[in-house]
Amino acid sequence: MDLTQYHRADFQQFVQDHLTEDPALLLFRYQGKTDFDLKAAVQQISARQKATKKLPSWASNPQLIFPASISLEQSSSEQTAEYKSRNRSGALMIDLTGGFGVDSYFLSRDFEKAIYCEQQEELAEIVEQNLEVFAPKKFEIVKGDGLAFLAKTDKHFELIYADPARRGKGNQKLYKLQDCEPDVVSSWEMMKSKADSILLKVSPMLDISQAISELPDIQKVQVISVKNEVKELLLHWKNEATEIPVTIEAIDLGAKESSFSFELTEEVNSQSEYGEVEKYLVEPFSGVLKAGAFKTFGARFELKKLDSNSHLFTSSDFPKDIPARIFNVIQEVTPKKGDIKKLFPTGKANVITRNYASGSEVLKKKLGVKDGGDDFLIGTKTQNGFKVFWCKLAKSE
Repeated sequence: MDLTQYHRADFQQFVQDHLTEDPALLLFRYQGKTDFDLKAAVQQISARQKATKKLPSWASNPQLIFPASISLEQSSSEQTAEYKSRNRSGALMIDLTGGFGVDSYFLSRDFEKAIYCEQQEELAEIVEQNLEVFAPKKFEIVKGDGLAFLAKTDKHFELIYADPARRGKGNQKLYKLQDCEPDVVSSWEMMKSKADSILLKVSPMLDISQAISELPDIQKVQVISVKNEVKELLLHWKNEATEIPVTIEAIDLGAKESSFSFELTEEVNSQSEYGEVEKYLVEPFSGVLKAGAFKTFGARFELKKLDSNSHLFTSSDFPKDIPARIFNVIQEVTPKKGDIKKLFPTGKANVITRNYASGSEVLKKKLGVKDGGDDFLIGTKTQNGFKVFWCKLAKSE
């Protein structure tokens, strides 16, 4: 693959000059007026526009090349990649599923050498040049199957990293690690024999208990969220001499980083205290719920749970330093359009349902409101049945 044109000064200048413009209009306006491949330049602009939020420093770097057909959906963001790189160092690491190279680069920053593996040859050639921009002479590039390379090499790694992709047609939902490519489950013993530590990034749709049953010697599972949206599940293994209980940790990389960790045995042994809604309604961050801390969360912060499957909690005192959204309960309301219209004459209120008789869109239509404003209508189930509460986000006390 000839990548020389991407390094031409006029090509790079064109890309930088038109980063905020409509790619389709650029193709029309400059057709036949450039000495370089206009379509390739416009593709670079389009790719950078798509990557601006997820990979801001990469999108703004004129020396980097963006592949024409890569999907950024599975690629880590700079924020999550940087988090994964914390406390990672050593002589040698390997990324078995290199992709666009975001995780490869961030994870490698405190390693002396790194190996990047990728089966798509054209993508590997592009990433090879990009990694050379960031980390000259650090990376060995393997254009082929990462697991096959690992099985044959006699090298030992402080870190093996892999991001198994779900196999299946379209958006078919697959929940087993063994349904992913590469199949790390079948190669697990071989991988452990080659590494001091292994880090797997897996789909947030993967069931955590299923992953632990497939890889029973996983020691930690991290649920990584950004601004209360779950992005990644990380499975950790280290070559430890002693067995340690499995720890589950929910990390939210919002404006203020938060974490909540517990051992599986703690969740099994915790007991929920139930109660009707008091002054505050507490909605755990999505990562905490994905982690499965349904009983531990309430027990840890001395909160009462509304119902076994509602996963909302309540308290008469303001809960401080808690990974959750906290609502001030104004009053319980009757879910009738006429009554709601009197309370909200503007017709605006944010509707949330948790274990309610209907979804939020159905309830919204029934009550005749549209999202907006500072008011919340939260439909849920308590031990006394389905109820709707008028709330506002609570401020720190």
